[in-house]
Amino acid sequence: MTLATIQIETAPNPTVSVIWMHGLGADGNDFVPIVHELDLHGCPAIRFVFPNAPHIPVTVNGGYVMPAWYDIRTADIANREDETGIRASQAAIEELIEIEHTRGAQKIILAGFSQGCAMTLQTGLRHSNKLAGLLCLSGYVPLYQNVARERHSANQGTPIFMAHGNADPIIPLQRAEQSRDLLTQLGYEVEWHEYPMQHSVCIPEISDMGAWFRRVLA
Repeated sequence: MTLATIQIETAPNPTVSVIWMHGLGADGNDFVPIVHELDLHGCPAIRFVFPNAPHIPVTVNGGYVMPAWYDIRTADIANREDETGIRASQAAIEELIEIEHTRGAQKIILAGFSQGCAMTLQTGLRHSNKLAGLLCLSGYVPLYQNVARERHSANQGTPIFMAHGNADPIIPLQRAEQSRDLLTQLGYEVEWHEYPMQHSVCIPEISDMGAWFRRVLA
C-alpha cells in the first residue's frame, strides 16, 4: 500500500525531492513547519514529501495503536528489534523514492527524526541508486549487525548529516554515537552535530540543517 503523504514545493517544477519521515506517534504534519524555517537560499526547487507511517500496536506503549514505522518491544531499542516491521517500512519508502524518480526528481534526499531517522538509515544505506544525502535527526542505525553485509555501494559516498541532543532520554546519546562510529568505520562521510537538548529539534540545529542542504544541493 502506498503511504499517504503531505507535500510542499518551494517553487514550481522541483528537481529535488526530500522524503522526510516523522517519529513514533507523530504524523506527516510534524516537520512541515520546519521547511519554512530552513534557509534554502540558492537551492533548486524542492518538493518536500512527508509520509504518514502506518498505524500499528506498539508493545512498549502497552499495545496502543499509533503511527509507527515499526514496533518497539522493549525500552532498550536495540533489543528484540522488529525486523519484519522495519523491512516493511523500508519497502514502502523505496516505493516513494521510485515515485519521486518518475516525477522527475534529479536528486533525492531521505530525512527523518527518531524512528524516521532509523528508517532513513535503514533505507538509504541499502538503496541501489545514488541518493543526494541522508538527514538523520535524534535516531540510530537499526539492525546494526546487518549493515556491513547489506549496504549498497551506490551510497557509499552519500553525505550523512547526524544530529542528536546530549540530554536525550528517549534515544541516549551513546546509542547515536555508536551508530555514528559504525558508519565512520564503514567509510561513510558523516557530519556530526550535538546540541544541548532532549529528544527534540532546536534553532541552531535548523540553521545547521539549512547550511547542509545548501551544500549538498549546490
